[in-house]
Amino acid sequence: MKAKKMVCFIVLCSLLCTTFTGCSSVVDTKKKDGRLKVVATVFAEYDFLRHIAGDKINLSMLMLPGADLHAFDPTPKDVASVQSADLFVTIGGESDAWSEKIMESVDNKNLQTIKLMDCVSNVVEEEVVEGMQTEEEGQEDKEKEFDEHVWTSPKNAIQIVEHLRDKLCKMDAKNAKTYQKNAASYIEKLQDLDAQFTDVVQNAKRKEIIVADRFPFRYFADAYGLTYYAAYPGCSTQTGASAETISFLIDKVKEDHIPVVFHMELSSDKMADTICKETGAKKAQLNAVHNVSKTDFDKGRGYLELMQDNVSVLKEALN
Repeated sequence: MKAKKMVCFIVLCSLLCTTFTGCSSVVDTKKKDGRLKVVATVFAEYDFLRHIAGDKINLSMLMLPGADLHAFDPTPKDVASVQSADLFVTIGGESDAWSEKIMESVDNKNLQTIKLMDCVSNVVEEEVVEGMQTEEEGQEDKEKEFDEHVWTSPKNAIQIVEHLRDKLCKMDAKNAKTYQKNAASYIEKLQDLDAQFTDVVQNAKRKEIIVADRFPFRYFADAYGLTYYAAYPGCSTQTGASAETISFLIDKVKEDHIPVVFHMELSSDKMADTICKETGAKKAQLNAVHNVSKTDFDKGRGYLELMQDNVSVLKEALN
């Protein structure tokens, strides 16, 4: 079924791109205001770009606020948007693998791309830790996948912003000073955020977190020396944990006297509720910033604000 769906998508892309190639209005529209047209697949990319470039670029995001990255399906409108873009920014991982099919299908020789996973110095394999529920039997023998949630570490976010800044400067030299100035200001804020997380962890009673959800926080945990236990790996598509997984996490909370159990944003918190009910722990949200709610998006809340929320809940969880 999955393969059939992908074939249909590729055919659709091809048909759309054939249509747009023969339509000069798409090319004319792209440059009508003189700004670079930049398309991002997900919110983290979008938020970094809007802080670097402001209104100097025509920026859009394919995944709507509130949507689940792992269940996203591009529409014909999304394909058309990439077809007319100057720069296409993607994660480069499994969850937006569909972006590769779009790029193969569009007929735009001038389209440039950048992948977040290519922007960081160290990409690690997705990890299955004790108690974590895998997709299927024999998962241990399955080919390893790289963890794509590179932006969850502010240290990595700084590297990503630097790469995006440099790309924009090369493509749009006339606005390079603006990009450099904005990026420098934003990087200072990311460095401050990094310092806050470092301070919280260094002065904490414990170095362990429990997430009753998927775990897209591998880079975050590695950056600050945290041990973790979770229900599923970061890119799991599962929605219901086994009794064994829940029991393991309940026992872990009790044994290690964990005061806070986390769940992700835009995800079910029922498992966290169950564990908290059995252990007396408090429930809290840990933001992965793969997307935001429409409410937060409309308020202009982004990576910095959501990660600042993480500083507060992490301080409580580690003490």
